[in-house]
Amino acid sequence: MGCNREDMTEKSENSDQKTLQAVREELAQREYEISLLRETTQAIGSELDFDTVLQIIADRARELIRSETLLIPILDEACGLYTYQAGSGRDIDEIVGESLPIEFGVCGWVWRHKRAWWRGMLSELSEEERNRWEKEAGTLIMVPLIGRKHFLGGLAGIDKQGGGDFSERDLKLLELFAGHVAIAIENAMAVKEVESARRATEDYQHALQNLNRRLSMANQELENLSLYDQLTKLPNRSLFLDRVRQHLDAVNDKGGLPFAVLIVDINRFQDINDVLGQDGGDELLKIVSKRYLNALTSKHTLSRMSGDEFAVLLCDIDERRAVEMAERVLDSIKDPVRVMQQEVVVTATVGIAIYPQHGGTVSELIKHGDAAMNTAKREQHAIHLFDEDRDSIDSGRLGMVRDLKNALDGEEFELHYQPKVALFSGNIVGVEALARWHHKQRGWVPPDMFITALEQTGLIAPFSYWVIETALKQRQQWLKKGHEVKIAINIPITLILAPGFITELNAIVDRYPTANGIVIEITENIFMSDYQRLNTVLRQLQEIGFNFSIDDFGTGHSSLSRLRQLPVTELKVDRSFVMDMLKSKDDEIIVKSTIELAHNLGLMVVAEGVENEDIMRQLYRMRCDIAQGYHISKALPPAEIEHFFTTSKWPLSPSIEEKSGSQQNEQ
Repeated sequence: MGCNREDMTEKSENSDQKTLQAVREELAQREYEISLLRETTQAIGSELDFDTVLQIIADRARELIRSETLLIPILDEACGLYTYQAGSGRDIDEIVGESLPIEFGVCGWVWRHKRAWWRGMLSELSEEERNRWEKEAGTLIMVPLIGRKHFLGGLAGIDKQGGGDFSERDLKLLELFAGHVAIAIENAMAVKEVESARRATEDYQHALQNLNRRLSMANQELENLSLYDQLTKLPNRSLFLDRVRQHLDAVNDKGGLPFAVLIVDINRFQDINDVLGQDGGDELLKIVSKRYLNALTSKHTLSRMSGDEFAVLLCDIDERRAVEMAERVLDSIKDPVRVMQQEVVVTATVGIAIYPQHGGTVSELIKHGDAAMNTAKREQHAIHLFDEDRDSIDSGRLGMVRDLKNALDGEEFELHYQPKVALFSGNIVGVEALARWHHKQRGWVPPDMFITALEQTGLIAPFSYWVIETALKQRQQWLKKGHEVKIAINIPITLILAPGFITELNAIVDRYPTANGIVIEITENIFMSDYQRLNTVLRQLQEIGFNFSIDDFGTGHSSLSRLRQLPVTELKVDRSFVMDMLKSKDDEIIVKSTIELAHNLGLMVVAEGVENEDIMRQLYRMRCDIAQGYHISKALPPAEIEHFFTTSKWPLSPSIEEKSGSQQNEQ
């Protein structure tokens, strides 16, 4: 009995000690939990950053219920989505930031029912919900976060550390914790909203400042676009006219010296632009505009009026000084311009109008400067001062341009033929076809005028095809009459190099197969830097039957050796050298040396501008091959040139007549 009592006493003491130990552990756990709650409350009480508050809560809640993972889903304002805004523990990098519909998962159940979720809720679930969540019921616990005004989100623990299920005590602790931190979360959310609103206000103010700045820049750009040429950065037509108007008003109000308006136009710019392309043409305009600008002083105004046309306002200047300044402008472009790895020879024409003698208004000065420039082009002068009598013809120039297409469609153009004579035999060896236009109201229009207008209006291509077809047709008619006469025609290089030219030409030759009697004259001073491409096209034309001649030789910048790379058989010495060679020793030397060099390269030489017998005899002594000019005959219509073949002192070549006779016999 004694032993049993002692055993019982010992057991009782052991039991008491275990109970005491359990109470102590429970007390320590409670103190730890209270301490954790207090620390959490202190930590989030002084923190207003929303993300930091959520992270503290996630870390402490996970520690409180000892979960492997703790997530904080937050409901959006529309109550349609929840987003895991923060987390702590395992796999949170894969979960935090993910958004899901409110109907999805346990979170949706908690927010719909406004109640906590743990395994004890299984008995309250529907059969479908119980079947779906029963297996994992113990591994998930979630309590709602409810603020002062609305539902915020929740605290969700996943997987108990060490295994097992979350207990009811874990539920109560998490609910207590959620009650403490919900207000802090709500406050942090409010601060976040205020901060977002502040940032939005700042962003709005910043955006408003940017808009104002952009508006100011746009206004400046709009002003720049309306007043300055975007390619050259020079004043445009509108600004130039305004400056001329201001200066004119100042001169009228306060008195002052005369001033001048110069209209400067690049010669044959369309040809250059066609060869270089638009980008190359634009680059050339920029380079030329800088050269013009460097030739002027700061008190002068240079403007790009349109296309290749520039204008200059020269203040306080008389006629003599205006001409000198025009010469300076032209001298600035005398050196070739290098564009797209090619050297381009650029020339220009200047028209000058002086205030007040050439016009009392801005429009009159511009119009008269433009008229003077067109007269200079027509008469092939570099500079021309406005002359009312000489320039009045340009008043009808716009009407003439409008008539060009009608002239093409109505066959108003015709070809006249100027004979070419071999100096050693005195026989006619060919003719040059020259276009003429008899306008119904204006009468005969100078060729330089309508050719320039055709180039400027883009009608030069159909006009050139008409020239080719008319010449081939005329040659065919002459062959039938026994006149085997070679016909020379002028075709722009830009058209020869244009895509589709060979195809179009073949179609014409198919109708009139007489290409072997046609000589295409290529003007040397237009643009001849792309020899390789030109050589390829000319050889294709040579295969069709065409022959080639270099026209106006000596006025450009090409060497005979380079020209010889092309399949040409003759060159024509420009009339400007031939006409004055008896008066100018320099011109005589140029003509003679050109003939000798051409012969050394196996080329025939044609001299244009033979105006009298003395010139013809001198060319004979120089061993020139062929002469052409008014001393022989002007260009004649088809019927008159046929009469000339049979009645003039320069008959058709005997060899040609023999061929003609044999052809007639065959017929």
